[in-house]
Amino acid sequence: PEQMEPEVHDQCCIYKVPHHLLKLNVEAYTPQFISIGPLHSDKPELKQEKQKQRYFHAFWKRLSHKQGLALSQYKSFLEENREKVGICYSKPELHKDEKFVDMILLDSVFIMELFFRKANKSEQKNDQMFTTSWVCKMTQRDLSLLENQIPMFVLEELHTRVILGDNDTKDNSVKFVQLAFNYFEDYFSHKPSFKVEMIKNCKSCKHFTDLIRFTYLPTKFQIEGVNVSPSRHFTPCQVECVLRTATKLNEAGVNFEKVQGRSYLDIKFEKTPILSWFLCFGCLPFSKCFKARLQIPHLKVNQVTECVLRNLIALEQCHYSDQPFICNYVTLIDSLIHTQEDVELLVDTEIIEHELGSHTELATMINGLCKHVVVTSNYYGKTTKELNEHYNCCWKHYLGMLISVYFR
Repeated sequence: PEQMEPEVHDQCCIYKVPHHLLKLNVEAYTPQFISIGPLHSDKPELKQEKQKQRYFHAFWKRLSHKQGLALSQYKSFLEENREKVGICYSKPELHKDEKFVDMILLDSVFIMELFFRKANKSEQKNDQMFTTSWVCKMTQRDLSLLENQIPMFVLEELHTRVILGDNDTKDNSVKFVQLAFNYFEDYFSHKPSFKVEMIKNCKSCKHFTDLIRFTYLPTKFQIEGVNVSPSRHFTPCQVECVLRTATKLNEAGVNFEKVQGRSYLDIKFEKTPILSWFLCFGCLPFSKCFKARLQIPHLKVNQVTECVLRNLIALEQCHYSDQPFICNYVTLIDSLIHTQEDVELLVDTEIIEHELGSHTELATMINGLCKHVVVTSNYYGKTTKELNEHYNCCWKHYLGMLISVYFR
């Protein structure tokens, strides 16, 4: 044909995970308990229709007569914007299904009711979605998956039209993004005081996977916005900028320092150029100025961490190829960890805390995250270069080994 539609629309933000990533760990990208949106709606074991209908009835009981009319109008909004919603998916033809609007409506109301109950503990009694631990955690996990999403504007429209409506105190009302942050709070690392600022600046997230990615970004991008110029903040990937392992860097006098309350990606290499030559003073109290310190935010690894990171990586590979923040972060952590000894060092310094079976299992998991991941730029290029220069300095390397062997 002379004219062909593009494979994905410009507005597409919810993708099927590429096959080369999917085959590494299918379960990490596939919902295990509940399907949201059209990409997994053909699996009857994931539909959870009865549970969604219970939540629909509960949501309906919350509404006044006026809000009930607004919900009917919301369904009309979905009908009118069927195509706009459909092109957000990498399979836009799915919106032609006659059940598409009813499915989006039911899933949207389910999510809204779930978020309301999460925000109000008194409503969680006798609700297996919260009282049964595995159901609660599995639902949270499934709602974070890239293939299991509804566009954020659809959910925000439901909240604005039906919940807020013509409320005179709309400016002071709880926004939908606040409810979303509250539901996924287990995945965030920030101080509670910064959470308010982060919510205020979160304005352009496409869906929940994108929302979680936003919370991982370096703090300055959360404040200034994520529309950054890659050429300004990223450097081209270079073979010579491969980072040494944690134990090797430690032998060269690099101290690993845990920081809390920061974004996961706020990794910094701190040293005073002149004073850091005097490594022998580094063991004295209050002598941080003499140390070369790699500051890494505390990372807690549990059974869901691999799933979350894999979906964030998949999102960047499909949608943010020029801003691969998460890919660069995982690559850096992967470079630090090659052996069980590397893991032990990071665990001993409390940079990593994990609930896996062994240090070896953690190393295997981290090392497998970056397989088949392609990036052309690196946010940590400058940091990596500085660390390698520090490592390659013979004096610092030998003195660091002397301290680690004889003056631990």
